[in-house]
Amino acid sequence: MPLFRALLVACLVAFAPSVSRAADAPAIAAAATLKFALSEMADTFTRATGKEVKISFGSSGNLKHQIEQGAPFELFLSADEDYVFQLAASGHAEDQGALYAVGRVVLFAPHGSALAVDAQLSDLRAAVTDGRIKRFAIANPEHAPYGRAARAVLQHLGLWAPIQARLVMGENVAQAMQFAASGSSQGGIVPLSLSTAPEVAKLGNFALIPAEWHADEPLRQRMALTRNAGPTTRAFYDFLQGPEGRAIFVRHGFTLPGEPAR
Repeated sequence: MPLFRALLVACLVAFAPSVSRAADAPAIAAAATLKFALSEMADTFTRATGKEVKISFGSSGNLKHQIEQGAPFELFLSADEDYVFQLAASGHAEDQGALYAVGRVVLFAPHGSALAVDAQLSDLRAAVTDGRIKRFAIANPEHAPYGRAARAVLQHLGLWAPIQARLVMGENVAQAMQFAASGSSQGGIVPLSLSTAPEVAKLGNFALIPAEWHADEPLRQRMALTRNAGPTTRAFYDFLQGPEGRAIFVRHGFTLPGEPAR
């Protein structure tokens, strides 16, 4: 129990909501997979400009719905570019925005798990068959693109049907990462961008899953300004596409548009 509590506390701290220091900072909606990358970018942007932004992380589907319902976000960074296209078509976004990154998923298992991590996910298949998998975490495919990618991987392996009764689904990828890393499950399929963060990486082991295993869910991540975007948000939008922003994306495990997957 002490180890479990330590892992859970570490996860909860890592995924605590970001809070702006300025009450008038513009509100930005971002997919939970960006938790570590975008927090670093916001800090770097503030040091360079003196301007602050307030970031709300969540599932892309839920954030899109909030924008459609009138939430005062000035920029939306989605883990699924289709959500941005839909907001542009409905007039909630200025245009179709910019593709800023392509995401990847990994198999993650916490230290002490009965599941062994390997590049071909061979032990996952064996563990589902022999009953070692009691609980397995993914984000909810209904709201989260990374959940759909995880489902596609499991379908590719022929494991979707046999593992469904053992799935624990996070409302977004941050919650799925908590489930996968805390020891409350034997592991999960979660974003590379969260697994590589020092706060999380020390909790377990992970293996990168081939992108072709979820080719129908390619995790093309797009962002767009909303109609009420102000000058600070526009400057941040430009910063994300500049050299510093692009370097931070790469450092957190994302592939840049037009570059081959690693």
